[in-house]
Amino acid sequence: MPQENCAVILAAGEGKRMKRDYPKALAPVLFKPMLEWVLDSVKAAGIGRLCVVTGHLHEQVERFAAAYDRSIQIAYQPQRRGTGHAVMMAADFLRSNAGSDVLILNGDSPLISSKDIQKAQGAHREKSDAVTVISAEVPDPAGYGRIVRDPQTGSLAAIVEQRDASPEVRRIREINSGAYWFRAEDLLGILSDIRDDNTQGEYYLTDAVRLLIERGKKAGACKAGSADAVLGANDCLQLSELNRIAREKILTALLLQGVDIPCRDGVVIGPDVAVGRGVSILPGTILRGRTSVGPRCVIGPNTVVTDCAVGEGAVLNSVQCSGCTIKPGQTVAPYTTMTEKAKTDKK
Repeated sequence: MPQENCAVILAAGEGKRMKRDYPKALAPVLFKPMLEWVLDSVKAAGIGRLCVVTGHLHEQVERFAAAYDRSIQIAYQPQRRGTGHAVMMAADFLRSNAGSDVLILNGDSPLISSKDIQKAQGAHREKSDAVTVISAEVPDPAGYGRIVRDPQTGSLAAIVEQRDASPEVRRIREINSGAYWFRAEDLLGILSDIRDDNTQGEYYLTDAVRLLIERGKKAGACKAGSADAVLGANDCLQLSELNRIAREKILTALLLQGVDIPCRDGVVIGPDVAVGRGVSILPGTILRGRTSVGPRCVIGPNTVVTDCAVGEGAVLNSVQCSGCTIKPGQTVAPYTTMTEKAKTDKK
């Protein structure tokens, strides 16, 4: 009987071009580390057994993972020698889950969704594939590995990197996201055959896909619902773009839910914030952490709220508060700063 699904999350990267004193996977998107976005999506997809591969500044990632969920296992990659090598470091975890499906994905792809993960696993199981690549169709595929499908069956025939692609293949807009569902036993059977005989001297996980196909195993590709699923960040410019995309997704969703945002200027709302119907959010408002805002509140302008519970009908104008409970119907005076679970008195 198959074991519970499992996942290996690759979070060993340095992010040298970001010029930060933390590893790339901990770079924040809307105040939340990219790795946490990925962990949340994996958990929401119903995957319970997790392994995080760490490397650069590994202690920081390991502390974060332990605080997130103490059951997360850690595999350390002392040298960054490619995605295939990173998965090799998790071989013990894979062996302990040999009867299950395993999801392999990058810890710095924050916009991959639980729906994409579940959809791909559904296709993986339905077709009894040894590997299913999560792919995406993008307007500009330059630089990405192309998904080449069998013209008769639609199954995955190859992943062709940009440098190796013919002009015809380069016109393909379906690309590899870097996330894969494998049967764990098939992956274990192929890992030791991956070679580093390439110009970079690295072990690539795409070679595992190639070897499985060459040995007659079935392979598939399942398109993500959005091209954003493939996006990561190697520098602060790309990180800023991730923030922009995530911000717009959240604001659009809130507007469709009946939240009034008459002007989006300076409005930033984190992914874990809950906002009730009929709330008015004015320019310069930042809502972050586990903040909840009850119905019919007026928040802003120029207000920062972190990890607060704001009661129904409260008014916060030019306020900064953190870890507070604001009572229903409260009007908090402008230029007030509140911290440490403070509770306001009614005005």
